[in-house]
Amino acid sequence: MSSKATQAGTASQPLTMKQIIAPLVAIIVGMFMVILDGTAMNVAMPNLVKDFESTIGVVQWTVTGYALAQSAVIPLAGWLSDRFGAKRIFLLSVVLFTLGSGLCALATNAGELIAYRIVQGLGGGMVAPIAMAFTYRLSPPGKVGAVMGMIGIPMLLAPALGPVVSGWLVDYVTWHWIFLINLPIGVVAVIVGLRTLPKLDRQSVPALDFLGIIFAPVAFAALAYGVSEGGTSWTSTKTIAGLVIGGVALILFIIVELRRTQPLLELRVFKSANFTRGIVVQWISQIALFGTIFMVPLFLQQAKGYSAFDTGLIMLPQAIAAGIFMPIGGRLYDKIGARPVVISGMALITIAAYVLSTVSTETSLIMVMLPLAMIGAGMGLSMMPLNTHIIQSAPPELVSRVTSLTAAAQQVMSSFAVAGLATMLTSRVEHYMGENPADPSAVMSSSYGDTFFLLTGIAIVGAVVGLLLRRPKQQPQGAEKPDVSMMMGH
Repeated sequence: MSSKATQAGTASQPLTMKQIIAPLVAIIVGMFMVILDGTAMNVAMPNLVKDFESTIGVVQWTVTGYALAQSAVIPLAGWLSDRFGAKRIFLLSVVLFTLGSGLCALATNAGELIAYRIVQGLGGGMVAPIAMAFTYRLSPPGKVGAVMGMIGIPMLLAPALGPVVSGWLVDYVTWHWIFLINLPIGVVAVIVGLRTLPKLDRQSVPALDFLGIIFAPVAFAALAYGVSEGGTSWTSTKTIAGLVIGGVALILFIIVELRRTQPLLELRVFKSANFTRGIVVQWISQIALFGTIFMVPLFLQQAKGYSAFDTGLIMLPQAIAAGIFMPIGGRLYDKIGARPVVISGMALITIAAYVLSTVSTETSLIMVMLPLAMIGAGMGLSMMPLNTHIIQSAPPELVSRVTSLTAAAQQVMSSFAVAGLATMLTSRVEHYMGENPADPSAVMSSSYGDTFFLLTGIAIVGAVVGLLLRRPKQQPQGAEKPDVSMMMGH
């Protein structure tokens, strides 16, 4: 689709599904590249330690620094896109991420790689929330769920495919290519975006909220750091310092934002019970997703002895199922609303988590891959209906602020999932080693089983809260999203 074709609409005519395909391609490519890199580094750790003659404690910061940089800039996405335009900020974010990728490939020591990963994170952090708001505002009336389902595919496929791609590159090429492959992808995303993405009307925004811009990044970055350090020890100085600083900054941020007429992040949306219930279910599903992505590879490598690449292949059923069921979930949302779709998805996740809680070192691969596929299907059904439900539960003029709020919270919840489950696993290993030190196989089986059982309980809570969801009140036609058909161009 050319930009001229896109401009053909009139002020009274929303865009058709055909007209939004090209803009969606630019958005999906950018999102997929950024999200894929978030999980690609995990399997490369041993090689990086060896190449840089460093330690796992130092190299781990290539992951932690990336996540913290994302946490810091996510709260700014809404204000920046309202102030300077969503198209401009989205493309600048992709450019910064791509440049960071090129620098990472040139790194000659761990310190350089950590610094360049932070540059990557600063660019990548704003891509997802802006892309979500962008897509919602482009969607034709009555097709919001279907379109959001399309944009959600990279959100579920990328985390699962990351270990496969990086595992193959590390084993058969070199870790540098984890970053080099981003260069042509980033260039394509920018070129397509320049030609096809619409120039949406800028929202009226107040002067920059300096206190918010200080407290929000500090709060989210410090909390993410504290929770990630908790995976090692919840009583360490680093963990306590991160949680205390983050907690104090978060309280100050909430006080400041609630006193402003137009805050950096719109916290008043929590007054909507429907919004609050939706975001709680979203947080729980996020814990289940990233908890599984974290736990299952560890189990396969530590307890069953698979290589990184083989582990990535075993995780593929989750990605495939998610890709199949994501558009189905979107279409079902348009027809029957969020509640039945979300409950069905969370039920699948609950059953799958329980099956995983019975795994042992003797468990066949099919009994690992089947529940992974069920989790992928459950996430595919529920994720985008939840995202769309949350957006529609908020005032339409606050969409860009809401996606920044939810993305920032999800980043912290994902860190909490990994750190909390790592702590749980460590404590159970210590417990069972004390009981039966002569049988490491039984220790690993019991420890992972208990940890997956915890995920089962978390998924049950999500399904119960999902019962409370209500279909958001429909906005008057023409008020749901700003008109974009007259704003297309370069």
